[in-house]
Amino acid sequence: MEVLIISILSYFMGSVPFGFILTKVFLKKDIRDIGSGNIGATNALRVGNKSLGYGTLFLDIIKAIIPVIYVKLNYPDYIFIASLCVFLGHIFPIWLKFKGGKGVATYVGILLSINLTIGFVFIGVWFFTFLISKYSSLSSLFGSLSIPIYLFFFTNQNLIFFSIMFILILYTHRENVKRLKNKEESKTKIY
Repeated sequence: MEVLIISILSYFMGSVPFGFILTKVFLKKDIRDIGSGNIGATNALRVGNKSLGYGTLFLDIIKAIIPVIYVKLNYPDYIFIASLCVFLGHIFPIWLKFKGGKGVATYVGILLSINLTIGFVFIGVWFFTFLISKYSSLSSLFGSLSIPIYLFFFTNQNLIFFSIMFILILYTHRENVKRLKNKEESKTKIY
C-alpha cells in the first residue's frame, strides 16, 4: 500500500504543469501554441519573458525535490519509484491529456535529491555543452548521458535506473534529435 500511495502522490506532484500555468496566468497565453508547443522551461523562455522561463525551471525542479526528498528521508527503499513517477507525471500529465514537458528540469530535481554530486555532474555537462553549441536539447541529452557514464566509472551504483532515465529523455527529445541531424534545431538564449 505504501508503494502505491508514494507512486500516485509522486506522479501527481510531477504532473503539475507550471509552464502552462505561469503563461496562462501572467500572459493569458497557452504555451502549447508557442514555439515548440512544449510546456517546459526552454519553451517558456521563448514567450519572451525570462522571468516566466526561469520561474518554470525553478518550479519544475522543486516539484521533483519535494516528493523525492520526502521519500528519501521516510521510505528510502522507494526513492527510485518516487523519482520515476515524478518524472512520468511531468512528461505525461493527466491535466493536459498526457502531453507534457521533456522532463529535464524535473530530472535535475531528482538528481539533486538523490545525490548532489550527480546533480552537479549533469549541470556541469549541460552548461559546458550549451556554451559550445547553444542547443538546450543537445545539452540535455549529453547531461543525461553523462550520469550513467559517470556512475559506471566511479560507483557503478544504480546504473540501470539512470540508464533508463537517459533512454526516457532521449525519447522525449526524439523530435529534437531529428532537427539536430537536419540542422533545423533552434538555438536557445538563456540570458
